[in-house]
Amino acid sequence: MQALHYTTGMHEVAHTPHTHGPHIEGHFESSEVVRDIVIGLSDGLTVPFALAAGLSGAVASSHIVVLAGLAEIAAGSIAMGLGGYLAARGDAEHYVSERQREEREIIERTRDEEEEIYEIFEKYSVSRASAEPVLAALKQNPTAWVDFMMRFELGLEEPAANRAHRSAFTIAISYIAGGLIPLLPYMLVADNLTALKLSVVITLLALAIFGALKGKFVGTGWLRSALQTVLIGGAAAAVAYTLANLLNTHPS
Repeated sequence: MQALHYTTGMHEVAHTPHTHGPHIEGHFESSEVVRDIVIGLSDGLTVPFALAAGLSGAVASSHIVVLAGLAEIAAGSIAMGLGGYLAARGDAEHYVSERQREEREIIERTRDEEEEIYEIFEKYSVSRASAEPVLAALKQNPTAWVDFMMRFELGLEEPAANRAHRSAFTIAISYIAGGLIPLLPYMLVADNLTALKLSVVITLLALAIFGALKGKFVGTGWLRSALQTVLIGGAAAAVAYTLANLLNTHPS
């Protein structure tokens, strides 16, 4: 019998005294909600920010900037929400279509599906002999067999009920919340240049906080994520402001 080989970390775990407390794993399980919030907030912070900065280089009235920004937020939130809805609906329809195909194949192409089970286990270094009892158990429960194939062959999981509606709502609300931040100084300060400076400060700060939180939640590192978010948002606003200034200085 082949001896098991442990890494240093595995060796330490194997020799750690066992306790009887409940084992609670700290995996983050709300990735879809976080993804929707990230999509909505990142675009909401960036696009109205860039629009307001661009208009500040072309018009003198903060009132015009506010009206244009609110119009963009309304249109952008609807468009982003609709995009999220259609994407989630597409995922759900794709899942249903693939599941129906798998349900047919375990009946019409049973041998092929059995071989696919063995191939899946071979990826985890599980022999055919060891996989046979699992296959026999799955064949006794066709629903579980299909579930297994959907998860391990196709990498698909059943979307949550009403996922499309929740995605649309989350993205739209996040976009509105993000979009109001860069417009707030223009609502409170009459001078366009002063409002622009305040908008730059609070928006970059909001981008940094948002990026840090995103990095912390998804485990990519808060500092790196914050810097990336600030650079992208700042670059978009700088380009928009520069173009508006150029076009206003040299009208056609």
